[in-house]
Amino acid sequence: MKKVLTLTALSTLLLSSTAMAAGFHLREQSSAAQGNAFAGVSAAAENNSYAYYNVAGLTRIKGTQFSGGGTYIAPKATAKNVRDEDGTRGADVQNVVHAAISPYFTISHQVNDKLTLAFAGNSQYGMITKYDHEWLGSDHGVTSDFKSAVFTPMAAYKLTDKLSVGAGLQVQYVWAHLTSTAGNRQYSINANGDALDVGYQLGAMYEFTPATRAGVGYRSKIRHKIKGDMESSAPLPMLNQDIQVNLNTPAMLSFGIYHDITDRWAVMAEYQRVFWSSFQNLTFVGRDGYNRPTGYISRVDEKWRDTNFFALGTSFMLDEQWKLRLGWAYDQSAVRVAHRTPRIPDSDRIWYSVGLGYKYNEHLNVDTAFTYMSAHDAHLDTSWTGNEGHNVSADYKNSIKIFTLGLTYNF
Repeated sequence: MKKVLTLTALSTLLLSSTAMAAGFHLREQSSAAQGNAFAGVSAAAENNSYAYYNVAGLTRIKGTQFSGGGTYIAPKATAKNVRDEDGTRGADVQNVVHAAISPYFTISHQVNDKLTLAFAGNSQYGMITKYDHEWLGSDHGVTSDFKSAVFTPMAAYKLTDKLSVGAGLQVQYVWAHLTSTAGNRQYSINANGDALDVGYQLGAMYEFTPATRAGVGYRSKIRHKIKGDMESSAPLPMLNQDIQVNLNTPAMLSFGIYHDITDRWAVMAEYQRVFWSSFQNLTFVGRDGYNRPTGYISRVDEKWRDTNFFALGTSFMLDEQWKLRLGWAYDQSAVRVAHRTPRIPDSDRIWYSVGLGYKYNEHLNVDTAFTYMSAHDAHLDTSWTGNEGHNVSADYKNSIKIFTLGLTYNF
C-alpha cells in the first residue's frame, strides 16, 4: 500500500517539463516569436500574439487583427540504466514523453488611437507521458496525461506617445488523467481531476525612439484546487474515493528589449524569471474522509526553485516579403537534482531556433519556425527525495524538436 500512495501521481501535471520550457509551462504561443527563441517578446509586438508575453504591446497593433497557429512538439526522452533499490537492472524505457500540439489564437481591435482590446486563447501547460507497465518505477507513475486551456480578455492603453500599459484576466482550466501501479504491480490506480481558476496579466512598454523599445510583462500565479476521483483495483476505501490536490501555476516576470539597427536588420534580447518556488509539494486529500492519520492520502515533496530564461535573437529582411529570424536561449531547470522524479525528469536546456516570415500581401502574413532543444543528461535516484515508493534510479537522455506554423490577418 505504501507504493500505491505514491500516486504521487498528480505530479504528472508537471511532466511537460521534459519537453517544453523548464517546469511545465508551454512558452510556444507565437510562431513569429519562436523564430527568435522568444528573445525580445516583451518588447517586439510584431503582431498581437506577442500580447501573451506583454499585453501593453497591443497599442502597436493597428486596426483589427487576427493571429493564430499551432506548434507541434516532438520530444525524445529515454530512461536508461534503470535499476531498483536492490540493484536489479530493468529494461530501458523508450519514448517516455509523447508528442503534442499546442494551439493559440488572438484577435485584437484598435478602438481609437489610445485604446486596444483583445481576446486570446491558448494552452499554457500540457503533455502526455507513458512508461511501460512493467518498468521498475511503475509505482511512481505509468501514464500521465495533462491538458490545459486559458482564455484571456485584454486591454492596452497608450498613456503617452512613448509609454503604454495593459492588463488581462486569465481564466485557466486544467485537466489530468494519471495511472500507476501498487502492491508489486498487482494493483492499478487511476486518478482524474480538473479545475477552473482565475489569474491576471500586466504589462508596460516604453519606446525610447522609433527604433528602440523595452517592455516588461507579468503573469500572476494561479491557485488551482483540482478535484476529481481516484479508483484502484485494490479493495481499500482510501484508494477509491473523491480527491483534491492544490496546485499553483507560477508567476512569471519578463523583461525584453528590441532595437532596429537598420530598416532591415533588428536585434533583441529577453530575460524571464519564473517563480517556481511556489511549488513545494503535492498533497492528496481524500474528500470522502478516508485519509491517513496525517490528514492526507499522500504528500510528495517537490521543492522547486525559481528559474531563469535568457534569450538573444536577430531578424533580417531578405527582401520586401521574406524575413529571416534566428534565436538562441538558455532555459534553467526548476527541478533540483535531489528532487528529480520519474514524472518530472527535468534538466537545463539550450534552444536553437530559426524562422521565416512571409508577407503575402498587405493583409496576410505567414510565419513558420523550427527549434531544436538540447537538454542536459539527467540522473534520477528516488532514494534522494524521501518520497514514498520503491526506490528506482535511471539516466535520462532528452531532446526536443519543435515545429510551428501561424498566420496573421489584418482586416
